[in-house]
Parts: sequence; structure tokens; C-alpha cells
Amino acid sequence: MTLTSTIPTRTSVARRQRRSGVPGSTLIAAEVLVPILLLVVWWVTSANSTNTFFPPLQTILTRLIELAQVPAFWTDVTSSLGNLALSFALASVLGVLLGAALGLIQPLAWFVGPTLHFFRAIPPVALVPIFVSLIGFGNETRILSITLAALFPVLISTIDGIKGAEPTLEMVSRVYRFGPIDRLFSVTLPAASPRILSGMQVSLMTAFVVMIASEMLGSSTGLGAATLLAQQSFAIADMWAGILTLGVLGYAATALFVLFRRRVLRWYIASQQQEKRS
Repeated sequence: MTLTSTIPTRTSVARRQRRSGVPGSTLIAAEVLVPILLLVVWWVTSANSTNTFFPPLQTILTRLIELAQVPAFWTDVTSSLGNLALSFALASVLGVLLGAALGLIQPLAWFVGPTLHFFRAIPPVALVPIFVSLIGFGNETRILSITLAALFPVLISTIDGIKGAEPTLEMVSRVYRFGPIDRLFSVTLPAASPRILSGMQVSLMTAFVVMIASEMLGSSTGLGAATLLAQQSFAIADMWAGILTLGVLGYAATALFVLFRRRVLRWYIASQQQEKRS
């Protein structure tokens, strides 16, 4: 148990979410039913389509089932997910470590800040052709591109979370005579964890987008490359099957991370609910 799991912070009080008045079960049902409803609308509106570039959803799903029986399809899926997982993990670890250093060491933040904001202003997808030109078309290029693009949301949110922490937590940690390491992992990072995990959620989606772009621009493997090849070969059903697969994977990755975030922040969510009742 950390100090922040038992002491509500003034920052959390100031930034707590407003009551929506909507039951949690209704929100969960909406999250499940809305995608299903969109698929039903897509099925109905495309049922009689004769447009070559907009085939019926039934045709797309049939082709997706056929592709799922081909080993190359799963090779592309595992390649994409492997690069995504590795890059996201690297970005998360580096972002938290660098963010903690910049948030706690003010001279370092002054020195690195301008360079940090310069690279932050560059669109993540714009970095992909630069790395392809400098490093080549290897898997290392894709991992580097995804990691660097996903780094900044975690880095910035960690800095903001540490700087926005309740000052009394620092004083309490000194009263308990926590050492620097204990203070970092028992007080500072737990207090900043709501913002850090929010930044990681943004980072995950950024990594997913750059993963697709890096595969389209500099790879012969992965779902992005397979989807682009299908488009260039006028295999429209294959293209739509790839797009649909990417959408499902992106939705699933976000949903899993939201569940992970809620589990990690149970203490924070409980304190928010207690504040709402008081």
C-alpha cells in the first residue's frame, strides 16, 4: 500500500470528474451495442452495393474468414502486435523514467525543455520516412519510429503528474523518513499515476497509428503493409478486411488497457467515489 492510496489529494479533488447521472451498466452496454449497431448499419447500407471500392460487408467478412485460414495472415498480425507491444513497453518505461527525472530535477527540465517541445511539435507520422532514410527498412526502424512517437504522451503526462502532486504528500513522506527511492515509488509516482496512465492510453493509440504508417512506408510484413499491398493490387475485399482487422485490434487494445487502468487505479477511483458521496 502506498501513501497516496490512503490520503486523498487536493489535486484529485480539484480535478474530479463530474457526475454524469448515467449508470455504469448503461455505459458498458453502450460501449458494446454502439459498435454492433454500426456494423448492422454498414451491413444494411452496403448489402446491394455495386461499387467496386465499397463492397458489401458480407463479402468483406467472407474474405476475412478466408484470410484467417492462411498462415501469412497470422504472421502479419503477430508481426504488427509484436512491434506494437515492444514499442509501447519501451515508450512507457522511458517516458516514466525521463518524466520523473525532468519533473523532479528543475535544472534538467530547463535545459532539456526546449528540445523536448521541439520534437514534440513534429507530427509522429512525419518521423517515419526520416528514420527509413537514415536507418533503412528493417524492423528496428519500425520499432524506433513507434517508440519515439509513443514516448511523448507518457513523458509529458509524467512531468505534469509529478509537478501537480499535492505538496503535503512530500512533507508526509519526510515525516515517515522515506529515502529518495522509497519516496519516488511509494509517493511520487503513485500520486502521478492517474495522469501517467492517461498519457499511456494516448500513447497506445499513437503507437497504433504509427505502427500502421511505418508498415505502409517501410515494410513488407505486418497488417499495414498487407492492407496497402491489397489496395495497390485492387484486391478491394482484402483491403477492407485488413482495415476491419486493424479497427478490431485497435478497439481491443484500448479496451484491455482501460481495464488495466481501472484495476491499477482502484484506490483513486474509490477516493473519487467517496468524495462524490461526501
